Amino acid sequence: MQLRELPSVDAVLARATGPLARYPRALVVEEIRRVLDGMRRAILAGREPVGGAVEAIVERSLQALEMPSLRRVINATGVVLHTNLGRAPLAALTLAGGYSNLEYDIETGHRGKRGAHIAPLLERLLGAPGIAVNNNAAAVYLALHELASGGEVIVSRGELIEIGDGFRIPEIMARSGAILREVGTTNRTHIGDYRAAINERTRLLMRVHPSNFRMEGFTARPTLAELVALSRASGIPLYEDLGSGCLVDLKPYGVEEPLAAVSLSAGVDLISFSGDKLMGGPQAGILAGRADLVERLNRNPMFRALRLDKLIYEVLEASLRALLLGRIEELPALAMIAQPAARIRERAERLAPFIEALKTIHAVELIDGESLVGGGATPEQPLATCLIRIRTDDATALERKLRLGEPAVIARIEEDTVVLDLRTVLPSEERELLQALSR
Repeated sequence: MQLRELPSVDAVLARATGPLARYPRALVVEEIRRVLDGMRRAILAGREPVGGAVEAIVERSLQALEMPSLRRVINATGVVLHTNLGRAPLAALTLAGGYSNLEYDIETGHRGKRGAHIAPLLERLLGAPGIAVNNNAAAVYLALHELASGGEVIVSRGELIEIGDGFRIPEIMARSGAILREVGTTNRTHIGDYRAAINERTRLLMRVHPSNFRMEGFTARPTLAELVALSRASGIPLYEDLGSGCLVDLKPYGVEEPLAAVSLSAGVDLISFSGDKLMGGPQAGILAGRADLVERLNRNPMFRALRLDKLIYEVLEASLRALLLGRIEELPALAMIAQPAARIRERAERLAPFIEALKTIHAVELIDGESLVGGGATPEQPLATCLIRIRTDDATALERKLRLGEPAVIARIEEDTVVLDLRTVLPSEERELLQALSR
């Protein structure tokens, strides 16, 4: 195609009055220009532009704009807290439409505080007052900004971790205005290192739970009891970032993570953790501890910049209530973790004949395997599961078709086979999974 063959905007508009009539004219004109500009750049670069009539290309582009980008997917990878798939899956909720009592006290008829919707639940779950911000990195920032800005925070060198996507705890801490006082070595830190580092500028002792990695071999770190004792003796608050936010005991299901309430009962002054990891709720950062410290955080001007909106508060309140009432089956992430391998095998055995009957499937095999908690939590603590291994002519092509379907099915490829782990597939999604495979 040559440049002179490109139609004018008016010419395309004249031909496209029918299929494009439902869109605003200004949007159509802008999209035609965008498509023509793209074709012009391709020709000038010596490439063949996208084929087809311009109006048809514009129509497909506008149709794509009508489709939501954020969509539900079926997670068949076996990674429960899949970072790329939104971490903790949420239960289906009917959000309150219209207005709400977000900052209104219905009983008194006066202005209220949005934190009131979760405060009683947090206090009952943790035995201490708490607040929430938009994620755990924000929680760390707020704690250090309020409690240690301009002063020093003593932290073990071995706990200055990277939390993913290039974000590093030391950088977040530095932005808070606090000065990091690193003690110990990468693999070994002792309580004496903390004690020796305390000076007149020390504002906070900090402990970071290494939830996304494990160090083995010649390692050491102070016990929580040692740090609490040093905090009491020095009068310097102890702050612990727990990362994954485990509020219920998951040891019976093969997951060993420290419980948030245990840290507080042991004497830690302030803790923080994520809402969308082992707590099983929406993205949030929870801060809880001594009432005077929590009140200071609540009054910090940055708290308003980091606060949650009404949609997150509604989901967070429902998640905390389910935890308090012991209804972990209402939190999909925890229900998935608690699901025994035998139950997953039963589900796989029920689906396998239907999958094997599909024309393009050569063989279906059920094998023992491992699921992962994921989300930077519980490294090297896999969960036993049963995998569905599918052999077909082209595993890559099948994986791609599943991924591009509606809803998208995200699977794994191993040894030229497509592998499905039903641990992360909700029972209500099984029919859709079969339909996706049949397509």
